[in-house]
Amino acid sequence: MIPCKWIRKAVEDLVVAGDEAEKITWASVFHSQQAVEKALKALLASIGVQPPKTHSIEYLLFLLKERGMDTSQIKYAARLSDYAVEARYPDFEEEPSVEEALNALAIARSVVEWVIRQLSLRGIEC
Repeated sequence: MIPCKWIRKAVEDLVVAGDEAEKITWASVFHSQQAVEKALKALLASIGVQPPKTHSIEYLLFLLKERGMDTSQIKYAARLSDYAVEARYPDFEEEPSVEEALNALAIARSVVEWVIRQLSLRGIEC
């Protein structure tokens, strides 16, 4: 099932983000963003929407809201969008701190858990 494939990838991103949070912070924040992006795409797929090729968490939240989903509990995740591309390149303003990486990881974990609950409510167990 497509939503579960997205969730598996999101969980893998959480593992990498956790492993790197205190070592390679740019990689950690990038994978935290990726976990959220993939989890939201899983939710879109579960309601019959082809997930768009975008890194914008704001846009994914908009698409879910547009289809009647209450995403107010996870709207704070939009702040991770900046880590999708910029954090991977040397001209990124500043290397994320360990605290920033751990905060991004906490956000990503909470969003992935929220999405898994939403899928479960729709009868999808991954």
